[in-house]
Order: sequence, then structure tokens, then C-alpha cells
Amino acid sequence: MRSIRRATAIEKRLGYRFRRPELLERAITHRSFAKEQGSEEHYERLEFLGDAVLKLVTAEWLFERHPEQREGPLSKQLAHLVSATALATYAASLALGEELRLGVGEERTGGRAKHSLLADSLEAVFGAVYLDGGLDGARPVIRRLLETTTAGAGAGLPPDSKTTLQELAQARGIELPDYRLVATAGPDHSKRFSVECWLAGEPAGHGEGPSKKVAEQRAAADALERLAGDG
Repeated sequence: MRSIRRATAIEKRLGYRFRRPELLERAITHRSFAKEQGSEEHYERLEFLGDAVLKLVTAEWLFERHPEQREGPLSKQLAHLVSATALATYAASLALGEELRLGVGEERTGGRAKHSLLADSLEAVFGAVYLDGGLDGARPVIRRLLETTTAGAGAGLPPDSKTTLQELAQARGIELPDYRLVATAGPDHSKRFSVECWLAGEPAGHGEGPSKKVAEQRAAADALERLAGDG
């Protein structure tokens, strides 16, 4: 009964219903627990698969949202978004640590709060979703987490690109940046904002996001990247 409740709680937070719940059970089973049960069914193989799926979906997500950004900045953002620290944050938003099946020793040493363990198990969950529902099943699960956890952080961009760009403009003696909303798209509950950053009377950067604030930060970051390339 406990096993069913655990799986249902995770499914609700993921927004995904498993057709094969045994995959989710394996994804939250640590090697230490499996060993105590005399089993080989733990999450490490799913972790391997989930890591690849996560990188693919995240790269696709970044590629779509930053159509003018070059490979270098995209690679940096990808590395940030799939890092152990970011994954542990995603896992915490799902309260995944509370649902893990751990051995006695791992439990005693605080395994539920270990960043590396949370990151690994979340990758395993992504792998389980992929096996259960394919890429069409995994894509919205991963994208939902990316949107939620990056909405206020500029998707791995510098924490305040607008301030940095303003200081740069002042240092160069040019007009301060001007941010212009050029388009909005999507329903009210899931809008996308498109913003242009103008500098010295010319368009200098472009950004999109789930809010004007995030879009402006991304436009500023794009302008900074271009200025760095020109310099």
C-alpha cells in the first residue's frame, strides 16, 4: 500500500501517469535498498538513460528559446541546467527525497538530502518516463520543470544582466538600454513574451521568456554576449 501511495504522489507532482508503475518504483530505488532486499532492481541503469534524455530535451528547449544565440552560450546554459546542483533543485521541487527507497545505512547518513543522490534519482525518473511514454511523454515533464525552476532565474544567465549592461553603457558614455516588448504569444496561463534591447539607438539583443522581466534579462544577456564578441 505504501508503495502505491508513493508512486501516486510522485506522479501528481510530475504531471505524468505511468502505464508501467514498476518503472517508477525502480527509479526511486537506491542500490542500498535493493541490496538489502536481495535484488538487482535499482535506478542506476535508468539514471544512465535519463541523463541522455534530459540533455536532449534541455538542448532542444534552449535552441527554441534562443534562436539568435551562438553555440558557446547555449552550451554553457545547458551545462548549468543539467548540473547536479540544478537537478537537486528540481528534485526538491518534487519532494523526491521523501519518496526514495533507501537502505538503512544510506537513510542514517542523510541520503534523502544528498545532492548527488537526488540528482541521480531524478535522472532515473526521467529515464523511467521515457521508457513508459517515449520522448513525447518525457518532453513535457522535463520542460515543465525547466520552465518552473528557471522562470525567475533567467535560465542560467547571469543573475542581473540588465544591471551589468547598464553599467557598461554608462562606462562607454552611451544612452542607457531601452527594452521594447515586440510580441506576446500563448494563452493567459502560459504566455511567452518577446523583448528587444536597444542600445545607442540600435537593436542590440533579443530575449524571450514566461514574463517580461525574464525576457528583458535574456535580451540584456544577449546584448552583452554580442558586445563581447564585437570587442
